[in-house]
Amino acid sequence: MQALVEKISEAIDFLKPQIQQTPRIGLILGTGLGDFSQQIQQQASIAYEEIPHFPHSTVESHAGKLVFGTLNETPIVAMEGRFHFYEGYSMKEVTFPVRVMKALGVEILIITNAAGGMNPQYQLADIMIIEDQINLMGDNPLRGINDDRLGLRFPDMSAPYDRGLINLAEQQALALQIRTQTGVFVAVTGPNLETRAEYRMLRQMGADCVGMSTVPECIVANHASMKVLGLSVVTDICLPDALEPVDISNILKIAADGGKKLARLIPEIIANLD
Repeated sequence: MQALVEKISEAIDFLKPQIQQTPRIGLILGTGLGDFSQQIQQQASIAYEEIPHFPHSTVESHAGKLVFGTLNETPIVAMEGRFHFYEGYSMKEVTFPVRVMKALGVEILIITNAAGGMNPQYQLADIMIIEDQINLMGDNPLRGINDDRLGLRFPDMSAPYDRGLINLAEQQALALQIRTQTGVFVAVTGPNLETRAEYRMLRQMGADCVGMSTVPECIVANHASMKVLGLSVVTDICLPDALEPVDISNILKIAADGGKKLARLIPEIIANLD
């Protein structure tokens, strides 16, 4: 079996001749941020299918492209669409793009997602700045033999989301008058949504939002010594005693509304980085 570091190297060898600058910021654009790349002064847009060892996105709302360019004069690389464990990919495949971003020179990873809000104080299209996480996906992207060239065997996760980036996001949201929450994100396997009993359990565990992504990417980014900022759009309210059947089309609409807020917030965060 080909080693992970060799696969990363092959992807880098393919990508580097096509980019003009070393990206400092990596963006994972989740549901609702499909139009965000229009803000990027693009230098290259490469379909996942063309990149060695990249999975192929199977989710309709995800474009499946890696976009290179600048945002507020900062070199960035953005994933238009991500990969999910529920699509049948392994955790190492789901997080492979994060490994590639690190090898390209990315120092800061900004992860976005659409999530169910379990905190009764949350409202639809709120932005939750993730301060901590719970992994209930039943697997871990670091499982297996560790390659010390990629990171430590036992990476510390006492602060998986960078406190300085959280503070910066809060400050910029306040300046833009964008309502935000700060809370705990729990990741489950999916693709089904949760039952009433499961929502009660997750809430009692201390989670404020639930989704099917983000945690694996955050784990690998920490393993690779990258700073992480996580931003969730609350697309449905998951209160067990007032639970209603989910309308996916409505969720996508709310995700787009929240995405408009993120499309204003993220450029300001990037512009004000040290």
